[in-house]
Amino acid sequence: MSDAPIKDAPADAFPVSARNKIKRMHERGAYDKAAVFAILDAALLCHVSYVIDGQPFCTPTLFWREGETLYWHGSSASRMLRHLKEGTPACLTVSHLDGLVLARSGFHHSANYRSAMCFGTARFIEDADEKLAALKGVVDRFYPGRTKTLRAINPQEFKATTVIKMPIDEASAKARAKTVADDEEDYAAPLWAGVIPVAQIIGAEEPCPRLIPGMKRPGNLSAYRPGRRLDETFVEMQRLYERSGE
Repeated sequence: MSDAPIKDAPADAFPVSARNKIKRMHERGAYDKAAVFAILDAALLCHVSYVIDGQPFCTPTLFWREGETLYWHGSSASRMLRHLKEGTPACLTVSHLDGLVLARSGFHHSANYRSAMCFGTARFIEDADEKLAALKGVVDRFYPGRTKTLRAINPQEFKATTVIKMPIDEASAKARAKTVADDEEDYAAPLWAGVIPVAQIIGAEEPCPRLIPGMKRPGNLSAYRPGRRLDETFVEMQRLYERSGE
């Protein structure tokens, strides 16, 4: 099946092709960049898939976004990452579980979720300055301005770390955010049905036991406060990072 775009896309949306077109429950899908970016920015962990010598691999890894480019990193000794040196087609996915949906039949049990799937060509960052900027970005994306307070990365660390970038060629978002959808005749059944919300919540901090006496957590980490949703915090950090121009 051809991956050629099915139709031209407006500037604020990704092109739709046979590769990224939502084929099931298409009413839950979206191709606008705002929808895709919102799901990406609310996450730290993704899964990246690619094929090496005919064998498919799917790797969980930390990632970050700058504009329409995705970045992730890993060990320079990784066989899978070395394969990306010349560039290879890849698919990066992110998902959030927002609720458990319990219906009156097993068929209609479901989940509320947000997901994004991004396609492009992943390759190593070879330029040293670009690589260094990207390594700073992985920290500052989630803790804006923090790299300015840290010791500089040393040559051994720099050499041991590989950074991959993937401009997003095509992407789609898909989400479910609604209550139970039972068959009409089942609503009279004497069964409990409903949605159990699910969220990742920030807990109480656990300071390093070897902190210098009197060292307090900096104010620019105040968004990471106990009881707050992690995805909302990540979105806030992305906005601060973009405004900082780091």
